[in-house]
Amino acid sequence: MRRLCVATAVTAALSLTTPSWAGPPFLTDDPEPTDVGHWEIYAPLLEVDGRGADYGGAVGAELNYGARPGMQVTVGLPLSFAHDRAGFTSGRGDLEFSVKYRFVHDQAHGISVAAFPGATLPTGARALSAHRVTALLPVWAQKNVGPWSVFGGGGYALNPGRGNRNYWTGGLAVTRAVTPHLLLGLEADRQGADTRIGRMSTSFGAGGILQISRTFRILTSAGPTFGNGGRPAFHGYLAGGLNF
Repeated sequence: MRRLCVATAVTAALSLTTPSWAGPPFLTDDPEPTDVGHWEIYAPLLEVDGRGADYGGAVGAELNYGARPGMQVTVGLPLSFAHDRAGFTSGRGDLEFSVKYRFVHDQAHGISVAAFPGATLPTGARALSAHRVTALLPVWAQKNVGPWSVFGGGGYALNPGRGNRNYWTGGLAVTRAVTPHLLLGLEADRQGADTRIGRMSTSFGAGGILQISRTFRILTSAGPTFGNGGRPAFHGYLAGGLNF
């Protein structure tokens, strides 16, 4: 659900026909939609988080389409997996669907704001599904200054189910276009407890995007997560990005 919203920056040195640097690999999202009539596809895509031998995640694809000016439609098609003391489980994951709508776009001052509501549908295998529709209702904002970009925001997550609870989540990220082909960034993300006996957690991360060609790039991020007691957990992301 956290990956319905992910982020980066865009530089003025890139033309409109090249892919924007918005989207994965960060937990924090930004308000930049995919260009009208264009696709941004992240696949193969690997996401994982956990603590030690207890971890879970997904491999699959994320499809983004610029449906109209300022609007992006996103569909996530995951194959989920989990590992614990009982062993390894994998299977079809829950379908993710979201729509990003940018309602503020001040190019003169480099400011954008967008809503990015999304839902996860319980289409996954029995042991890997939430078994209920969950949703995230966030707002994201961004400020660009030369090669630097600061973006962040957050929203309210609907997480029904026995023992679960709704929660607030949000984050802040800073990125810099080091070269026309390389972007690096740091982020901090905060999430409320998603179960009645859970605790709030804070994630930190570092990530980057390497533009291999006009249409293909590699995206990665990773970092620790603190909360819920015990030693820190981890999260990671790796994907290839295709724009056309």
